[in-house]
Amino acid sequence: MRWQQLFADLGAQFAEAEAAADRAESASRTRAETGAVRLAERLEGAIGHPVVLRCRGAGPVAGTLTEVGADWLLVEEEAGREALVATAAVLSVSGLGRQTAAPESPGVVRGRFDLRRAVRALARDRSPVQVVLDDGAVLTGTIDRVGADFLELAAHAPDEPRRAGAVRGVHAAALDGVAVIRTAPPGLG
Repeated sequence: MRWQQLFADLGAQFAEAEAAADRAESASRTRAETGAVRLAERLEGAIGHPVVLRCRGAGPVAGTLTEVGADWLLVEEEAGREALVATAAVLSVSGLGRQTAAPESPGVVRGRFDLRRAVRALARDRSPVQVVLDDGAVLTGTIDRVGADFLELAAHAPDEPRRAGAVRGVHAAALDGVAVIRTAPPGLG
């Protein structure tokens, strides 16, 4: 009878040690999986929710996160104004819930739709924009063209359409230095 009690006690100790090892392995695996999550994947879980992005040079960008690209975020600010934010300019994000999007392959199209291509779409739109650089400088006008690593902006007042007589100058800005590009509010431009 003492043997049965001894074996039962050893069996319980073994089961507890095994359970502890499983818990430790699970925690370690969770930390490793979390350590592989990139900011864009973390933010994909916040699409459709209000966030505040603190950005180098631009300060806070607050609104509803509507899209996450390869190296950019799209936020709908108040009054229907949109902000295209370079992920590299994001210093912190507030307003996140517990949800994270599952890591997945971005696919060929989404992986190629980087900031440069998003800015080209704005250039095709011909709408007035406000370009905030990561040093805080603000340029307003219409994006005329986008090169491999820069955008070219025809500077004019945001409430004027881009016409030759309204253009006060042309600025080239390195895409690496762009923090945020804001569209004009609806009804303006």
